[in-house]
Amino acid sequence: MKLCCMGAGYVGGPTMAMIAYKCPDIQVTVVDVNEEKIAAWNSDELPVYEPGLFEIVKDVRGVNLFFSTDVEGAVAEADMVFVCVGTPTKKKGVGAGQAADLQYVEAAARVIARVSKTPKIVVEKSTIPVRTAEAIGTILKANSGVGKFQVLSNPEFLAEGTAIRDLLEPDRVLIGGERSREGDVAVERLASIYARWVPREKIITTNLWSSELSKLVANAFLAQRVSSINAVSALCEVTGADVDEVARAIGMDSRIGPKFLRASVGFGGSCFQKDILNLSYLCEHFGLPMVARYWQSVVHMNDWQKNRFRHKIVREMFNTVAGKRVAVLGFAFKKDTNDTRESPAIDVCRGLLEEGAVVAVYDPKVSREVIVRELDGVGGERDLSLEVCGSAIEAVQGAHAIAILTEWDEFRGLPYEEFYKVMLKPPFLFDGRNLLDHERLVKIGFRVYPIGKPPLILEQSAN
Repeated sequence: MKLCCMGAGYVGGPTMAMIAYKCPDIQVTVVDVNEEKIAAWNSDELPVYEPGLFEIVKDVRGVNLFFSTDVEGAVAEADMVFVCVGTPTKKKGVGAGQAADLQYVEAAARVIARVSKTPKIVVEKSTIPVRTAEAIGTILKANSGVGKFQVLSNPEFLAEGTAIRDLLEPDRVLIGGERSREGDVAVERLASIYARWVPREKIITTNLWSSELSKLVANAFLAQRVSSINAVSALCEVTGADVDEVARAIGMDSRIGPKFLRASVGFGGSCFQKDILNLSYLCEHFGLPMVARYWQSVVHMNDWQKNRFRHKIVREMFNTVAGKRVAVLGFAFKKDTNDTRESPAIDVCRGLLEEGAVVAVYDPKVSREVIVRELDGVGGERDLSLEVCGSAIEAVQGAHAIAILTEWDEFRGLPYEEFYKVMLKPPFLFDGRNLLDHERLVKIGFRVYPIGKPPLILEQSAN
């Protein structure tokens, strides 16, 4: 059996690597028009950082896992084609700022129709609006004379940073297909691949529309929890409550549970905001404005939390950061990934640069090129206002403040006593992830500002 995956990004690469790893008798080819990305997949510096991914890729690459720019050749030979192309939010036209841009999905469907000499199973893995499978099917039928294609929906539920674990032991695998004999056969063919390592009871089959909608709703619910606890964090700060204690108390309720109740500077990543806006747009389209506004409020709260954190930095540093050096530790949207899409760090850093701060950024996995691309020139005198550092100590040298924006484990064990010595006094520390030992930091001499907790300041320690 031969599989082809169109799209070598955060979804396609890890997912296909796992299938190749678990199914040695299946040939898997990942294709992309981006030559640089394919070259990276074929090197020792993968374009996607995930713990455990490189080891799996190295084990099967060149054996039954291949990365290629020959899109048409790989699609033509495949029995099953996975569509893992980007579906960004539209930037202009009808639905701009909310609706998903499906131009890459449509382009993929047209390639499949043009080069296929036999019917194939086409699997949607890109996050797409409800009833996109219908559009793909229409394009395939109108542009190919080789028979009826079966279009399946198989949304991914990977969390970046834990993608390999999520692929090895998924909570569930969801497959939606046409409710017909041919559709059932296609669903079973895909299910039998996952069944090589996933228990059958975790493989759920539905109709196409339920599968497509489930992905959007799952991300919307998770993002809603983050925005909810972040809203509570603001109340905790003004009342003296501790958001971690509140989260622990409500998380022990079996009806609520503890997951996604960690207050932070805000959520990021490629999915949450995009999928909520897409869901909101669908609700508007189908005449449900109240439902649309409900989901929009989740995004609005997230934006407010990021701005609130930035404003706190300015306010506590005597209402100005002009000319002050702020060491930003972490630029990825979460730990164990090099993905910066919609990262809260981008908004916070941009805001500080616009306020005239000198921003020194350090992240252990995000490249200098990516950070510069996002921030260069925001503050005007770009060479003076932005510095990308190779270590945390380099970033904090001569800084007025530290801002923790990604929960990298290495930040817990940094030598904050040494940082205190090389920073200007009084040194401020804004923990946007509640990652550190705040009591220890305040004893060292830092003025500590957590999320959802009162600040910790010992005036006599500033000397």
